[in-house]
Amino acid sequence: MSWGIELWDQFDNLEKHTQWGIDILEKYIKFVKERTEIELSYAKQLRNLSKKYQPKKNSKEEEEYRYTACKAFLSTLNEMNDYAGQHEVISENMTSQIIVELARYVQELKQERKSHFHDGRKAQQHIETCWKQLESSKRRFERDCKEADRAQQYFEKMDADINVTKADVEKARQQAQTRHQMAEDSKADYSSILQKFNHEQHAYYHTHIPSIFQKIQEMEERRIVRIGESVKTYAELDRQVIPIIGKCLDGIVKAAESIDPKNDSQLVVEAYKSGFEPPGDIEFEDYTQPMKRTVSDNSLSNSRGEGKSELKFGGKSKGKLWPFIKKNKLMSLLTSPHQPPPPPPASASPSAVPNGPQSPKQQKEPLSHRFNEFMTSKPKIHCFRSLKRGLSLKLGATPEDFSNLPPEQRRKKLQQKVDELNKEIQKEMDQRDAITKMKDVYLKNPQMGDPASLDHKLAEVSQNIEKLRLETQKFEAWLAEVEGRLPARSDQARRQSGMYEAQNAPSVNNCAQDRESPDGSYTEEQSQESEVKVLATDFDDEFDDEEPLPAIGTCKALYTFEGQNEGTISVVEGETLYVIEEDKGDGWTRIRRNEDEEGYVPTSYVEVYLDKNAKGAKTYI
Repeated sequence: MSWGIELWDQFDNLEKHTQWGIDILEKYIKFVKERTEIELSYAKQLRNLSKKYQPKKNSKEEEEYRYTACKAFLSTLNEMNDYAGQHEVISENMTSQIIVELARYVQELKQERKSHFHDGRKAQQHIETCWKQLESSKRRFERDCKEADRAQQYFEKMDADINVTKADVEKARQQAQTRHQMAEDSKADYSSILQKFNHEQHAYYHTHIPSIFQKIQEMEERRIVRIGESVKTYAELDRQVIPIIGKCLDGIVKAAESIDPKNDSQLVVEAYKSGFEPPGDIEFEDYTQPMKRTVSDNSLSNSRGEGKSELKFGGKSKGKLWPFIKKNKLMSLLTSPHQPPPPPPASASPSAVPNGPQSPKQQKEPLSHRFNEFMTSKPKIHCFRSLKRGLSLKLGATPEDFSNLPPEQRRKKLQQKVDELNKEIQKEMDQRDAITKMKDVYLKNPQMGDPASLDHKLAEVSQNIEKLRLETQKFEAWLAEVEGRLPARSDQARRQSGMYEAQNAPSVNNCAQDRESPDGSYTEEQSQESEVKVLATDFDDEFDDEEPLPAIGTCKALYTFEGQNEGTISVVEGETLYVIEEDKGDGWTRIRRNEDEEGYVPTSYVEVYLDKNAKGAKTYI
């Protein structure tokens, strides 16, 4: 099957068909180009989607990705980012291997088609010229033949006429002969041109046109093959990224399979565990018996101290225990211990059990009066050495030793801090080693630099390492204390670092804690006054210039008192001490043994002698 033979007379139709083939090829190129644009747009949208849901650095959201479910989601985002990259690869490969190649091929195809049809038109023009020459010689031969016939007829007529002279007859004869000769010449010329035309025509229809049409057919078939190859390439480019896309999907499936609900539950425990024991049962309060208040052996107060709590006289237990009771920290700092002091023993014997009736409670002063006295009295500020720390906690500042956190959370924070400091130490040590090596190089090759120029930097790095080590030792000591490797600090040390440090447990959903009373129990605040917001900066100068309270008298211990709780002090029967703050109506007197030991004792346990303001011995029984 050949276009040159089958379509020898369809030159114009072939020209239209080949132009249509080029249009189809350009249409396919346009289709692939739009596909690449879609792939790029899709990849861009996928990347933006992945970026949108990525956790922000140094944010709380980043900490949430410790959980396996969140890690799986993060892996999905990363895999989708790689998935988008494969679509970009598809776009790039289609552009380079299909669009660019086909665009270049279309230009070459147009040039080849133009050349072939130019040759065809040239052959057409040549055969048309030969045909015109044949027609011209044919018409001339016909004309000469007719002229020769007319000359012959005229000669015969003149020869038959007797009236015509012989000369005229001879002239007519010569004219007829001339016409016959011209006719013969035209005939020969016509015959020659006809033979030539037939030869050219045979060459045109059997050689030139078939050859040109065969080339056009081959060109068209190459175009068709090229389209097929491009379509195949189009599919292969998609197929090439399928394994990688499959790996991305496999990564998502693997991330989903790595989700461990038990591990996530354990992480929740580690994140929010306080380390405190739950409160024990509340014992029945029998009002038919002598009024007393007891706490079960498993209560939080017994976990902190062995002292027993008394029943609230004339009041009803509110049924709430620390750490689930709201606490007013500032008010606990502005007053002496809220819990009523224990009554004096029934006898003066140290072995007597302090279960006698309570001393009559004096009426408390109004809160506003106590607060105003606190704000205006310089010695009162000395009573609350942890006020600055308490106010900083109120304002959101975090203590250096993380003592505002529960034990378990504090341990985690301290461990994290120790690890960070160790990393910084290692970094500084690496820098020191590098400087030392550089100094050795300078010593061996003085032309490279002055070794003395590195001494300052080396000393600075060594100083930084020493500071970091001291800092690490400090945090390790706190960590060891939390973990129980070191003995607990004394009451005095705890009181100096913060009078109620043990109560600094975290508040969850704004649920604060009750503070510890001197006898070891945990009670709710007796008043619901709103918290007084005081800026820590208002008291900075006063704490910086802290001076010991002056003694306002002396006292003699009537009974032995074991001060096992923070803010209290132990006394022995018959011991003489200094009074630095008298009873304000809450049943507690502040005394001092020496410059470093001071605290509260029940007023009913001592006999107070005021120096100036008292007219005589004043005993609270």
